[in-house]
Amino acid sequence: MLSENSQNIVTSIDLGSNSFRVLKFDCKLKKSLGEFETTVGTADGLSITGGITPEASKRVISAIKKSIEIIGYDPQKAVAVTTQALRIANNSDEILKLIKKETGVEFTIIDGQEEGMLTLLAMQNALKRENFKDDDFVLVDIGGGSTELIIFQDGKNYIQSFPFGIVTLTQSTNQKKDLATFKVLIEKFINDFDLKDSIFISTAGTPTIIAALKHGLNSRTYDKNIINGTTLSLQEVFDIQKRLNSLTTDELVDEVGMGREDFINTGILIYELFYETLDKDISVVFDDGLREGVALNACSIE
Repeated sequence: MLSENSQNIVTSIDLGSNSFRVLKFDCKLKKSLGEFETTVGTADGLSITGGITPEASKRVISAIKKSIEIIGYDPQKAVAVTTQALRIANNSDEILKLIKKETGVEFTIIDGQEEGMLTLLAMQNALKRENFKDDDFVLVDIGGGSTELIIFQDGKNYIQSFPFGIVTLTQSTNQKKDLATFKVLIEKFINDFDLKDSIFISTAGTPTIIAALKHGLNSRTYDKNIINGTTLSLQEVFDIQKRLNSLTTDELVDEVGMGREDFINTGILIYELFYETLDKDISVVFDDGLREGVALNACSIE
């Protein structure tokens, strides 16, 4: 195995508005050497306070330290990006300086366009790896603070980042109104495209955990190799939503994972919104996302 200091190995970190994901990646073999993922709730309370709370920053710092211990990487060499929550927080600079001081990891805030491009890079690699058609698709990445919609047709990509995610909409004072606004914005973006033959691909926590539940898995038995390429019909999403709504809080945590129980229903509502707006009955789910894109991009720069 290649050493950690080899130029063929990169460690990418994706600090989202709800999740924290790390990937240690072999560029030459395009293979994972170690992964870490947990829920940190970065955006929890953001809509109320306008900033990242001390509690959230402590959770992030703790997650970073734990990931270093488990995966074994040099935090100062990690390629780390963060997204919507840190884009809009009024104390972003302060929080990122604290994280760097406490962990050695230096984060770069990326905008929605770059987030979409890196996620697209990851998905193109995943589609090729799993032998899926990759020349005409629409990709939805449902995040905690934002959602990216990416259309890929005729060798060109079109990216739109929407400031609506599972955390922000859950904590919205008027979720119904915000979902209606979200739908209008999606319709406006896709209006000039013919998506009839485009594959509907989805990624991030909501689609992947629903795919896991379809396979009889849950947050503890989750296996991305089983999830990748899973097809989900809209009816299956409805059925799983109905089952989750019947569970106790403890049962729900066991199924979807700690830190997701308060947001899963909103995530499903967003997911269903895209089925409806894109006029699709089937979505193909992949675990690959921003952290894989960051790693692949870093590999190409080496």
